[in-house]
Amino acid sequence: MGKAHRLTERRQQIIETVGKYGQLSVTELSRKLDVSEVTIRHDLQALSDQGFLLRTRGSAVSTNKMPEFSFDVRQQQFAAQKRRIGKAAAALVHNGDTIFLDASTTVHAIIPYLKELPELTVLTNSIRAAMSFLDSPHIQVILRGGYLRRESISVVGLNFDDLLSGINIQTGFFGSRGLTVENGLTDVNLNEVEMKRKMVESCRQVISLLDSRKWGKVAAYTFAGLDKINTIITDKDAPKDLVKQIKNHQVKIILA
Repeated sequence: MGKAHRLTERRQQIIETVGKYGQLSVTELSRKLDVSEVTIRHDLQALSDQGFLLRTRGSAVSTNKMPEFSFDVRQQQFAAQKRRIGKAAAALVHNGDTIFLDASTTVHAIIPYLKELPELTVLTNSIRAAMSFLDSPHIQVILRGGYLRRESISVVGLNFDDLLSGINIQTGFFGSRGLTVENGLTDVNLNEVEMKRKMVESCRQVISLLDSRKWGKVAAYTFAGLDKINTIITDKDAPKDLVKQIKNHQVKIILA
């Protein structure tokens, strides 16, 4: 048996074992698979980057169990895909634009690439996004007021129509928990969804950033039907049949 085959077999065994128990520590996995903890850590990092499981401090969590994880944990999911999506999204932003960024981890992946622009105005409800621009004085950040939502490290709940009436927003970038033809973009928290609906109506162009896991999934609340979406940027594993269906609704699809 070749080295590559053993590696693939072991990592498949890790996925199945973590899926069975829901969560296991590095030590427990090392004992069950009879390999070193160093090897397990390398395997968990690779599997986490590919989205097969979540890597937390000292353990692994099955992605079959999908409550609303914290921002930091969700940021680890499909990390490589999110970086590619973020880079592709940033290429659609022009110097001097005014844009909106929601509080999703996929949208957060655009930020390092935006910093390369000489001038930009960013409106956001994400505290994490606002803080990420502290080292970028050439980028103006407008953070909306409201109530702290800890799960997404965002601000929700207060109406800010007066603020929006004076701002021309070229592009809004939105993540979601699900995307279907029938339901469009959906998410789980009503306060977050109400804010997103308002922003969708206020942006000249709506771009959705979501990895392939979200295709065909439906969360509790719709915030944008397909008629509101201009472009979707996703990874190359997005289901081809659903991609074709959504393209038929005049939505541009970019595979990053």
